[in-house]
Amino acid sequence: MEVVQVLHMNGGNGETSYAQNSVFQQKVISRSKLIIKEAMTNLYNRKFHEKLVIADFGCSSGPNTLFAVSEIIKIVENICKKMEHESPEYHVFLNDLSSNDFNFIFKSLLPAFEIEMKKHVKGPCFVSGTPGSFYGRLFPSNTLHFAYSSSGIHWLSQVPKAPESNKGNIYMSSSSPPSVLKAYCAQFGKDFSTFLKCRSDEIVGGGRMVLTFMGRRTKDPTSKECCYFWELLAMALNQLVQKGMIDEEKFDSFNIPIYTPSPLEVKYEIEKEGSFSVDTLEIYEQNWNECHIDSGVVKNEGYGVAKLIRAAMEPLIINHFGFANDIIDEIFDRYSKILNYCMAREKIECVYFILSITKKDE
Repeated sequence: MEVVQVLHMNGGNGETSYAQNSVFQQKVISRSKLIIKEAMTNLYNRKFHEKLVIADFGCSSGPNTLFAVSEIIKIVENICKKMEHESPEYHVFLNDLSSNDFNFIFKSLLPAFEIEMKKHVKGPCFVSGTPGSFYGRLFPSNTLHFAYSSSGIHWLSQVPKAPESNKGNIYMSSSSPPSVLKAYCAQFGKDFSTFLKCRSDEIVGGGRMVLTFMGRRTKDPTSKECCYFWELLAMALNQLVQKGMIDEEKFDSFNIPIYTPSPLEVKYEIEKEGSFSVDTLEIYEQNWNECHIDSGVVKNEGYGVAKLIRAAMEPLIINHFGFANDIIDEIFDRYSKILNYCMAREKIECVYFILSITKKDE
C-alpha cells in the first residue's frame, strides 16, 4: 500500500466526513493549549520575532485545521500584549498529503477564520497550503519558528513489511507473530527519526515544536490501551469474511499504518537523532465514550466512535478492498454495534502524548 497516495481523512462536510466527526481530536488540541503557551512564552523570552512562521503538519480538513492555528495565534497575541510587543507578522503553512481536501479548507473554512483573526490580530496573517508527506523536507532551511502536529505522528509512512503473515488481524495483537511486532516498531523508529531530521533542517535554532499523538504507557505493544479498537474493527471485518462478503485472503493482507509508541521509544528516537531537547512529555487518557456527544443523531454509545474511525479509515479500506458504499455501511454498522456492546460494559480510554521539544542551537 502506497500510504502517501491513499491516506487522507474523509473530505467535504457530509455525515461521514472528518469535518463532522472530529470532536475527539478537538479535545486533544484543547488539552495541548497550556503546553503550547509554555513553548511560545519560552520562544519569545529568548528572542522577539517580528515575523513568526508557523507550520501545522497533518492539518487535515475540517474545523480543527484552523482551530489549532487560531489557538496558537491567540496565545502569541496574549504573550506580546503582556511583553508590550507589537504583534508579529504571521506566516502560517498548513501541511498534509496531497490527497487531503485543501479545497474545503480554503473555500469553506478560511473566510470565517480571517474574519475571526481580525478581532484578535493587529498585524497581517498569511495562510497557505503545503501538500506533501511530513516524512520528507517541505520547507527551506531555518525558516520555521514553531511547528505543530495534532493526531498525526502515529500514522506511519507505509504499512510495515514483516516476513510472516498477520493472519486474522489488521494491527498488532497478542496473536501477531513477533516479526510483525518488530516490523511495526522498526517502521516507527525509521519514520519518527526521519520526521525529526527534516524538522531539524527547517526549524531555526531555539525554535519549538509541539506534537500530540496516540501512544501507550506500557512496554507491551499489544496492550488493550492501544490495540483494542483495531481488534474490534477486525472483528467486524471478519464477520463479513464468514458471510462470504469479504475475501479472506484480502482480509489477511490488510494492516493499518499506525503505531502507538511508549514514552521510552519516543525519547530514545529524539536522543538518537540529537537535534532536539525534550521540554515536556505529558501522558493523559482521553475517554472514547465522549465521542458520541455531538450535534448528530446518537444511535448508541458506539455510534460516534464508529463514525470517527470511519472518517479516518474509510479511504484505506476502500483502496485495499475496493468496496462499494453499501459494504462500507455494513462494516461500520457492525462495528458500531460491537463498540456499543463493549462500551456499555466498561470505560474505554485512549492514551495520548503531548510532546514539546526545542531545536538545539547550532
